Amino acid sequence: MAALGVEVNVRNDDGETNTAVKVPERVLLRDQARLEEAERRRNVKESQTVTEEKSDFFTSTFKAEKTAVEEMLSSCNDNDNGKAAKTLEEATLKIQQLLKSLNDSMMFLTQYEIRQAQASLQNLQSALAEKRDEVLPKKKFAFRSRNTGASKQPAPIQQTSDAAGTVVVDAAVSVDQCGFSNADNQVLIKQAEEIQQRDVLLSHLTNCKVRLYGCPSTVHIKNVRGCEILCGPVSSSVFVDQCTDSTLVFPCQQLRTHNTTATQIYLHVTSRAIIEDCHGVRFAPFTWTYPGIHDHFKVAGLDPNRNNWTEVDDFNWLAAGTPSPNWTVIPETERICSWDIVEQAS
Repeated sequence: MAALGVEVNVRNDDGETNTAVKVPERVLLRDQARLEEAERRRNVKESQTVTEEKSDFFTSTFKAEKTAVEEMLSSCNDNDNGKAAKTLEEATLKIQQLLKSLNDSMMFLTQYEIRQAQASLQNLQSALAEKRDEVLPKKKFAFRSRNTGASKQPAPIQQTSDAAGTVVVDAAVSVDQCGFSNADNQVLIKQAEEIQQRDVLLSHLTNCKVRLYGCPSTVHIKNVRGCEILCGPVSSSVFVDQCTDSTLVFPCQQLRTHNTTATQIYLHVTSRAIIEDCHGVRFAPFTWTYPGIHDHFKVAGLDPNRNNWTEVDDFNWLAAGTPSPNWTVIPETERICSWDIVEQAS
């Protein structure tokens, strides 16, 4: 059987055209494949170069801004409370900008670079909290006679008790943090005016229903069991640790979840969700609503039309192309679309 080929004209050294030579088709295909592979490698190399340039730019910029925040905190002292408060406010804004920069850069950063940046942000936030406690005057609770300045004092410690007589104390630990701690079988509610871009801490709660109608700056959820926690738009991150048999519902810029089991998360996240040392975590899109929530999305700077709730990074599962066994999507037939309206006991 005659071999398939393509005729080509060749010239000799004198410039004369010789008889056409038939080049086997397999040779032509091989050459074409070689050219295509060379083109592919060139594109990959160019793309890698661009990614490395972006990564280097992020790293250098992030380091410079981190150093600037550290210097701001180092120079902050309690000699002038007004100046200290302004410096801490500027540091908080810079940290939020660093977090946004990290979220926007995750697509071209390695997992190692992401972890390093997140650890640096955690250290900055801890240093900020420590400096705030150090230089700003603490609110002291004491019995005072009624006077014209009473309305400017912080609300007194509030106590509520359930049917079994359990007393729950609700007091903010600092002027910039609020939340609930050490409560069992309670309905716990904070309105928007109580939150107002403050950090919220929810810790050591069991079988509680929590409603946060507002726009926190950051939310920390630690050591909770059997709880249902619904929260308005969070302008930066939600940190979850040691959570079991609970349902969490919130919009945020970033979610970090550690040591959590058998928990449902109804999520709106504009960057990515990250889990570590977690098992049996299930995700669904955010479904809660309340009057004013659209305004709170604007205050938080979150895009209500951008939700990456299915983009979950499991730091304990690095097998490419194979789904992590530690989290799943809640089937549509099992998702909760409307939530109970609860009221706090008087």
